[in-house]
Amino acid sequence: MSCKNEKKRCIVSRITTFLTIVILAFTLTSCSNEDGNKKLGGRYAIPLGTASPEDTVTQIYAESFAKEVEAKSNGRIKIDVYANSVLGGDRELFESCYDGDIPFVVQNTAPQVSFIKDTAVFDLPCVTTDISDIRKKIDNDHFMRAIKAAYKKGGIILLGYADQGFRVMSTNKPVEKASDFRGQKIRTMENPFQLRFWKKLGTNPTPMTFSEVYIGLQQKTIDAQENPYEVIVSNRLYEMQDYIVETNHLPHLISLIVSDKFFSSLTKEDQNILIAAEKKARDVARKASDDRIEERKEIIRQSGTTIITLDEDVRSYMKDSAYPIYKQIKNRVDPLIYELYVNSES
Repeated sequence: MSCKNEKKRCIVSRITTFLTIVILAFTLTSCSNEDGNKKLGGRYAIPLGTASPEDTVTQIYAESFAKEVEAKSNGRIKIDVYANSVLGGDRELFESCYDGDIPFVVQNTAPQVSFIKDTAVFDLPCVTTDISDIRKKIDNDHFMRAIKAAYKKGGIILLGYADQGFRVMSTNKPVEKASDFRGQKIRTMENPFQLRFWKKLGTNPTPMTFSEVYIGLQQKTIDAQENPYEVIVSNRLYEMQDYIVETNHLPHLISLIVSDKFFSSLTKEDQNILIAAEKKARDVARKASDDRIEERKEIIRQSGTTIITLDEDVRSYMKDSAYPIYKQIKNRVDPLIYELYVNSES
């Protein structure tokens, strides 16, 4: 069988799997009230899909949400979490959520830029190096209303954001001054804003399938990569690297989204249950993220890999290098969203 046919077969298999789940969920968990809206309840659970492994903050966020929804509905609404891309990769999950085939998805914001242009605001490098500042910015009522409106326009309901802290750089070449970035071949996300940023720093950014990163580091076809601590440790990337450089260039935000078609069909009572459950799950996930980052730093240190904290001169160089990206993204996103994210304090 050709690779193309095999890929098609896998996609069809995934679609068949989640459609079966959704049919069961929709037909056996809902009934209509007098207004025609669905009031959820029944013995079958509603699916929530992620592309992440189970031992991650993404899973904690998803499972906490499911638990809170069940508790707040007195057991009437049940959600089953399907991790590890069982229902599809990030792009497939987003498209299926938009189509209404998968009601709930938890994923990072990177794959959403192609569908919701205003999410490019999260690609702005070096806005701050304090994750609590990022949380204050996105929790700001004005910002959240504006970004939720952008998702709504794209056919998706955003319930909220958790995170895995910041993305950092791992490398075999220490970075202690601005010139140390130059010439390093670094694997980055396949994202035009991030590719341009790393080029401006003087590196040679190379998009690469994530499954190939460990081998790429092992075979020295790349010198470095960038990811949150969670990913670096869970995939044992630190084993192939001598240094972790705390570039903290981007927050790794995790969104909890719902199909607009599904959400709009629910009663106001059930919509409010979902909204309240997300807030509780968000707090649980953020606390877990902070705790896990410290644990993962200790794992890295014990392995012999050195963690480098950058001085203000290097950070200034990074921020100055990011100027063209700021200009590019500012021209792309809603001015209010840009202003609130870049300049607001809370």
